[in-house]
Amino acid sequence: MLFSKLLIPTLKEAPQEAEIVSHKLMLRAGMIRKVASGIYTWLPLGLKVLKKIENIVREEMDASGAQEVFMPMVQPRELWEETNRWEKMGPELLRIKDRHDRDFCLGPTHEEVITDIIRDNVKSYKELPLNIYQIQTKFRDEVRPRYGIMRGREFLMKDSYSFNNDEESLQETYLLMRETYKKILERIGLDYKISAADSGAIGGDSSEEFHVLAENGEDTIAVSDASEFAINTELLLKDGEDIKSLEGKPSPDGKGIIQIKKGIEVGHIFKLGKLYAESMKANVLNSDGKAQVLCMGCYGIGVSRLVAASIEQNYDEKGIVWPHSIAPFDINIISIGHDKNKDIEKASMKLYKDLTKMNYSVLLDDRKDGYGKKIKDSELIGIPLNIIVGNKYLENEEVELLARNGESSINPVSDLKTILDFFKTK
Repeated sequence: MLFSKLLIPTLKEAPQEAEIVSHKLMLRAGMIRKVASGIYTWLPLGLKVLKKIENIVREEMDASGAQEVFMPMVQPRELWEETNRWEKMGPELLRIKDRHDRDFCLGPTHEEVITDIIRDNVKSYKELPLNIYQIQTKFRDEVRPRYGIMRGREFLMKDSYSFNNDEESLQETYLLMRETYKKILERIGLDYKISAADSGAIGGDSSEEFHVLAENGEDTIAVSDASEFAINTELLLKDGEDIKSLEGKPSPDGKGIIQIKKGIEVGHIFKLGKLYAESMKANVLNSDGKAQVLCMGCYGIGVSRLVAASIEQNYDEKGIVWPHSIAPFDINIISIGHDKNKDIEKASMKLYKDLTKMNYSVLLDDRKDGYGKKIKDSELIGIPLNIIVGNKYLENEEVELLARNGESSINPVSDLKTILDFFKTK
């Protein structure tokens, strides 16, 4: 992609409305633009990152054996009344009417819709277990949308729902999803904790949250410094414990000392049990030919929220520092004098084509601006590696390699292997 042809409306300063780092940098880097309160358009650069995360999520879900579907965002009132959530969800559920005066809502989640599908189409215990997922837009009418896409009203989410014959089977699927979420976060390259949590409006027997650790996290979690133990302090506060009294105490699992951390909830997995299946009469015939109520689980991960969470954990004073796995481009070729010197233009274009053929995602900065403007934009949007083609090329056919972490090297432009090895290690 040529920089001169790409819509990247970067800003020197973030708008006053932006409160946290990810919101400021996503606006400054030209990734998103606000349409209404809590509702954003994803511009080309932001969409590239969003799609990379979506692809990682999809690949790991498929590898787990889950099956992808796509359910409607608009849902009828009748389904929500079966579970008594039409009223229970309160004003967070955005209700609408069609031209025939029938009631619908914009889906904040899809337990009712998927349970309706399964009860109508799955009849025997032999067809279970099933784990069905989708990656789709959700809408929750937050009372006070804030922090950009971190707590917007419209967002992209992967939600999946498992249907099992019994609690033992549900436990197996639950643990499989737990491991799948760990793989997703590790592939992206994030530091995270899994904590016991309150099931909230979704309900069910028990649940766990996946938190990306970051200073601007909305949740406070108590974690062990020597094990995986973690718990959302919301649960402790319900029992009247004081958060400050926990600091420095031994971890309940006997490993390490408790520390208080801030986390961004990016995933939540639930054991629903028979909560929805009973209210919606979702049954299958068991081995005796009798009707048995299904056991369910649901598993959500915020695809768009992961973009913001990744920034909150990976930035510096210059801008975003993307993990390689989700950077919008792998490499940026900064062509100095691209419009004035044919040799530099030719060398830059050849390098661009060679790297693109090798399946790297490459941006070629062919703008008329000088080096200062180009490198500042590249650092702001967080591209892992810059290849600078300028005077050194004219003198010795060499290019400068400059990683986002500040490390640099001078190499012959023809030595692609060394260039790519430098990219892979930074």
